[in-house]
Amino acid sequence: MDSYNQSIILFDGVCNLCNGFVQFILTREKTDRLIFTSLQSDKGMALLKEYHLPLEETPSSIVFIEEGKAYTQSTAILKIARHLKGIWCLAPYLLIIPKPIRDLVYELIGKNRYRLFGKSTTCWLPTPEFKKRFLV
Repeated sequence: MDSYNQSIILFDGVCNLCNGFVQFILTREKTDRLIFTSLQSDKGMALLKEYHLPLEETPSSIVFIEEGKAYTQSTAILKIARHLKGIWCLAPYLLIIPKPIRDLVYELIGKNRYRLFGKSTTCWLPTPEFKKRFLV
């Protein structure tokens, strides 16, 4: 799978917070350039393998693949924000905050996301308008 020319977001398909984040991106993205797949999908698992990401840890992290490089946790979120309209495109300036501090906040939310936002028994299905933006 050659993903070097694509910007791909891998997300936890059963996490309500993650699914909400995907929907947030879809409605605010500047260029419709980002594509999506769940971490649990065959494509998601293949991408994790391709980028040498540990399978057991990544379901607790969003993964953003851009220009042949994979980003996780807070860095992934902030790199994705560059692609959004409005004030959200300023979020990457938060990259000046040291990664351990950013990731501490990310991990706190990540560890409690199912309790705070719930968990779905099935993956969210995109509308027909957005379906072409998902790898299956």
